[in-house]
Amino acid sequence: MDLSPMIQLRGGVCRAILAGACLLNLSSGALAAESIRVLLSADVPRLVIHAEGPLWAMDGYGHGRTLRGSVQVSVSDAGFLLNGVHMQTEQLTLDGGTQGLTLTFPRLVRKQTGATMSSGDSGTEISVSGFIHLVRKGKGFQVINRVDFEEYVKGVVPAEVSSTWHPEMLKAQAVAARTYALYQQMLSGAREYDVAATVQDQVYRGKQGVDAGILRAVEETRGLVVTYDGAPIYAAFSSTAAGLTEDAMNVWSKEYPYLKGVECPFDLMSPYYQWKSSFKIDTLEQNLRQQGFPVGTITAMMPLSFSRGGRVAKLRVLHSGGELIIRGEELRKAVGYTIIPSTQFAIESIGRDVVLSGFGAGHAVGMCQWGAKELAELGYPFSTILRYYYPGTELQSMTLTKPPIPPPS
Repeated sequence: MDLSPMIQLRGGVCRAILAGACLLNLSSGALAAESIRVLLSADVPRLVIHAEGPLWAMDGYGHGRTLRGSVQVSVSDAGFLLNGVHMQTEQLTLDGGTQGLTLTFPRLVRKQTGATMSSGDSGTEISVSGFIHLVRKGKGFQVINRVDFEEYVKGVVPAEVSSTWHPEMLKAQAVAARTYALYQQMLSGAREYDVAATVQDQVYRGKQGVDAGILRAVEETRGLVVTYDGAPIYAAFSSTAAGLTEDAMNVWSKEYPYLKGVECPFDLMSPYYQWKSSFKIDTLEQNLRQQGFPVGTITAMMPLSFSRGGRVAKLRVLHSGGELIIRGEELRKAVGYTIIPSTQFAIESIGRDVVLSGFGAGHAVGMCQWGAKELAELGYPFSTILRYYYPGTELQSMTLTKPPIPPPS
C-alpha cells in the first residue's frame, strides 16, 4: 500500500485520499468460531458473582443448581464454596442468561516483600455477556469468560482506544482485535482459555464503554479479519510508533512477513509522542535479579545496538559482577512498561536515579493506533489503514480454511 504522497507531504496541508476502498475477499471455508474463552484472572481466592435473574451453577459432572442474587465463590479443600455451600468439583460454570453477569474481584494489596495478597475489600468489577467458567488452580482458581466472539470484540475496542475516535479507526481496531483473537484461538491447543483480558494479549473490559459508535464499528466489520496467505495474522498493534513502525524480528526475534516496519509520520498528536521518565537503579537491580539475571551493583548502562527504526535493541549493563547484555524490551519489562513507554529512548543521566528521554509508546510492531486515528481523519478507509500497517495482507471473512502457522521460536 503506497502512502508515499501523504508521507512526503505530511508536514503541509495535504489531504489527499486514496481513491476507492479495498475489495474484500470473502472466502468460503469452515465456519468461524462463534465464541471465545477469555481469561479474566489467573489466580483469585474468591469472587462475587451477581445476576439480575436466576443464576445457574453447574459442576464438572453436569450437576447443577439454581441460585439468585449475589453469590460469593471461594475454594475449599476439595472444590468450591458457593455462599458457604460446598460443591465438590474442580470446575464450575455459572450462567446468568441473556442479561449476563457482574463479577467483583477482591482488591489486591502489595506486601513489603513485593508479593500481592487479597484484602477484604471489593476491587475490580466487570460486567460480561456469556457465562463464567472457574477452574481450580492451587489455592485459587482461574476465571474464564466464554462469550460470543463479536461481543468480545465490542469489549476490546473501547478498552484499547477512545470510542470518540473516527469511525474508520474504530473499524480498523475492531478488525485488528478480532484477527488477533482468532489467531490466538486457533493456536490455543489444550489451554483452558484462548486469550487473556490484559495487555498480555489485548485489554477486554466486558460491557464497559460499549456505546453506539463501538457497536456500529463492530457490526459494520462483523466477521472480517486480516489474513496473509489465507490465514489470520498475528495482528499486533500498539499506541504510538513515533517514526518507523518496527520489524517483529527486532522485538520478538520472530519473523512475520507482514510485520515489517513502515513509515508512520501520522502520530504527532499522540500524548505519548515524546516523554521523559526516571527510575531508581535499585529497582532495576532488584527486578533483574528476580527475572534471573545475575547482576550486582550497576555502575553504568549504555545502548549497544539499535533497530532500523532507531529503537534500543540491546544495552550493555556494567555492574560489580561484570557485564550484562540485555534487550531493550527486557529493560522495559524489568522497570515497568508505564515507566519506560518504548525502547526509542536516550539515557540522559545515570546515578542512583536513571533519567531517560524518549519517543513513542508500545512495541511499535504492526498498527500504530494514533497513526491509524490520523489516517482515518484524513479520509482513509479502515481497509486501507490495515493494509498499510500489515503489508501484503487481505481482508477476509472469519470462515477461513487455513489455520495460522506460527513463526519458529
